[in-house]
Amino acid sequence: MQRFRFPEDTLAFRNETEWVYGRDLVTGRQVHRRREPRPSYTLRCFVMARVVRQFHRHAVFDPALPSPGIDELRRRVRRVLATSPRSDAGVGGAVRIPGWENLRAFSEAEGAMIREEAGGAWQSYVQRSHLWLLFPFGRASREREARRIARDAMGGRGPVVHVFTFPALTINHALVVAEAAEEAGRIRMGCYDPNEPGALVPVDFDVARGGFEMAATPYFVGGPVRAYEVMRFPWR
Repeated sequence: MQRFRFPEDTLAFRNETEWVYGRDLVTGRQVHRRREPRPSYTLRCFVMARVVRQFHRHAVFDPALPSPGIDELRRRVRRVLATSPRSDAGVGGAVRIPGWENLRAFSEAEGAMIREEAGGAWQSYVQRSHLWLLFPFGRASREREARRIARDAMGGRGPVVHVFTFPALTINHALVVAEAAEEAGRIRMGCYDPNEPGALVPVDFDVARGGFEMAATPYFVGGPVRAYEVMRFPWR
């Protein structure tokens, strides 16, 4: 398995939000209003993170070969999406995608087909890992989790992370960690964001405070979050 790379190993299209978010100038709290017109591809951050993981682990792109045509491409995409995001392809087991250099280029050209095959929004809600929302992580457990995520990212494995606040759920989102480093008492991570695929979003772990922090984005005011890795262990 080659190292996870940003942006090459990520999807070009975005998971659109159903709401337009902002910050209340008086209270500083996050506010929102419904987006009009309602976007067509929403609530699929976990779906997209899974797709990115499956392609990274179970597909190989070959730009030297001609594209086989949409019907054969669709069959190959379905083979990739039938794999487990928690496992790696065995020797010779990766699905070959001819005609493109990487997933970013492929999804720029064939995004509509990938969206059709990836799965519905309900898959972002029916996740075995969501049970972990209910279990508080102690400070030592949070630090172990941060270091494990960073170690996987530095090893090029592209760990998928669930970031959320609870019980308010001002954010409930999936990211893929593309890079990580430790400096000045912080574990710094740069994450592929299905909502904003053009740049990495920073998520840090403050070792002294013992907590995760996510940078402000168009859909989140920024600040402390809870986080843990998913799609690695059988129970997550």
